[in-house]
Amino acid sequence: MSPLPPLVEPGPELRLEELERYARHLTLPGIGPLGQRRLGNARVLVVGAGGLGSPALQYLAAAGVGTLGIVDDDAVAVSNLQRQVVHTTADVGRPKAVSAAEAVTALNPLVEVRTHPVRLGADNAVDILRQYDLVLDGADNFATRYVLSDAAALTGIPCVWGSILRFEGQVSVFWAGHGPTYRDLYPEAPPDGEVPSCAEGGVFGMLPATVGSVMVTEAVKLITGTGEPLLGRVLLHDALAMTWREMRLAPDPDAAPVTAVAEPEPVRALPGTRPAEQLTAPELARLLERRGRGETSFALVDVREDWERELVSIDGAVPVPLQELLDRGAEALPPEVRGADLVLHCKAGARSATALAALRPFFAQREERVRHLEGGVLAWVEQVEPGKTVY
Repeated sequence: MSPLPPLVEPGPELRLEELERYARHLTLPGIGPLGQRRLGNARVLVVGAGGLGSPALQYLAAAGVGTLGIVDDDAVAVSNLQRQVVHTTADVGRPKAVSAAEAVTALNPLVEVRTHPVRLGADNAVDILRQYDLVLDGADNFATRYVLSDAAALTGIPCVWGSILRFEGQVSVFWAGHGPTYRDLYPEAPPDGEVPSCAEGGVFGMLPATVGSVMVTEAVKLITGTGEPLLGRVLLHDALAMTWREMRLAPDPDAAPVTAVAEPEPVRALPGTRPAEQLTAPELARLLERRGRGETSFALVDVREDWERELVSIDGAVPVPLQELLDRGAEALPPEVRGADLVLHCKAGARSATALAALRPFFAQREERVRHLEGGVLAWVEQVEPGKTVY
């Protein structure tokens, strides 16, 4: 038995087509026809139709959740398909919310699907969440997670949270008034660049399926009142070691109550990186133009891996992988650029900031001559050369 009552009241008696579709649920203790009616009466919001949202949406629909909401303002890219299995090659360029909704409907036409093709923010989060009984947090950034946590606290609904990076995943259930919230686990967001995004750090393609299916398991347990939910517990998964660990989490008794959803504070720079050491993409473009006219001299250093440069590069960049700079410092630079001013760049800015910090001691007397590109090659493509590939 669950320590919590079922989240949702049962809906109407099951129709013949529902009895047939959900037959394997109907024989399960704790689910049965009554639990299936609760699922059919449930309204579940999934934030993010990406890695975690893909398995979550498919399994929620297959389980017979009556109403599914999808929040996502992004479009499908080829690089998503390695893990975001709700989309196909034919969906590249289409809105993720639309693509995912069509896949859900194809899997189970008995489910009502609502799309919210917007970015969840302080201005819309509460209005969207109050339409649902429960929310699954599959967001890919800290700002959205804090907005979602506060909106869930204000609307009083539980939030099933998942996070993935590289080969590791985390899952928990947050519910203000019943247990801890996301802010109890992470009171403040880490400085920008301290934790790489999936785009920067990578993600094992199968990991979202593992973590996403656990999220759906928790959602179904809450809806039907079955089993013990992950409230006050965080599961930590290591896919390489194939282990699960559990960490206990309690609400912070001194935390201020949530009274409103506010936009998160502006993202802070990586510790030790000063504004004078950063260049925007348009600023770099102007510098490259000046260098082409012989008005200035500097070396543009690409600290990414070879395979990344094959996908997209900035003309005139010198390749020096980050690990070589970390191992050898300035000695890793080609002899012809060691005495030059440097502009470092990577994919999104985190690795180039790390490279800058590693090189700074070698340029102690001329720190202003080592800078890095804010936002990396992704910002360059977006703001300067939009026709180039992104990954």
